[in-house]
Amino acid sequence: MKGVCFVLTLVVLALATSIATAYDPSPLQDFCVATDDPHKALFVNGKFCKNPKLAKAEDFFFSGLNTPRDTNNPVGSNVTQLNVDKIPGLNTLGISLARIDYAPYGQNPPHIHPRGSEILVVVKGTLYVGFVSSNQDGNRLFTKVLKEGDVFVFPIGLIHFQFNPEHTPAVAFVGLSSQNAGVITIANTVFGSNPAINPDILARAFQVDKNVINYLQKQFWYDNN
Repeated sequence: MKGVCFVLTLVVLALATSIATAYDPSPLQDFCVATDDPHKALFVNGKFCKNPKLAKAEDFFFSGLNTPRDTNNPVGSNVTQLNVDKIPGLNTLGISLARIDYAPYGQNPPHIHPRGSEILVVVKGTLYVGFVSSNQDGNRLFTKVLKEGDVFVFPIGLIHFQFNPEHTPAVAFVGLSSQNAGVITIANTVFGSNPAINPDILARAFQVDKNVINYLQKQFWYDNN
């Protein structure tokens, strides 16, 4: 009897461990709504896979990342994303890459990546970079001035930014821990949503006059991605 109880105890512990370590797969897009109708199942969490026998070198290749991008825009930066949409072979691999060009005094405005952490290396110029921790951590600001060859990490889901404080252009490359890390630019999202968020809500949230919110919602919020 003691032997049976011992075996049952092991089984219960094994099941508990299995449940404790189980988790849902991380999303690879903004949302993936379930459907019971297979005829309406147009998407999966990520991308459909082609037959491996049909894969070719071009599926894993991109050319031209050495070419400077146009930074003549309101924010003074241009992000060239190499995610799964640009390199199909990244599907399921959990990584992606981007080049960021900065005009003199240009910036990559405060934004978050909802599905990936970011590691950035400066290859030209100088950047002032930073991120803000969560409410639970007291919204602490972590900043650093980076020179060529310097590296900085932005944890997943935290608001972060980069600014070029010099009168010469800057260039950085970033690696992301997702095939499609996503980008949510704070100003664009809050003040440029479609349809617009009720200005009364934003006025109270930001503790400003409603006319300020109305003005901000009428602006054109440029997307540098």
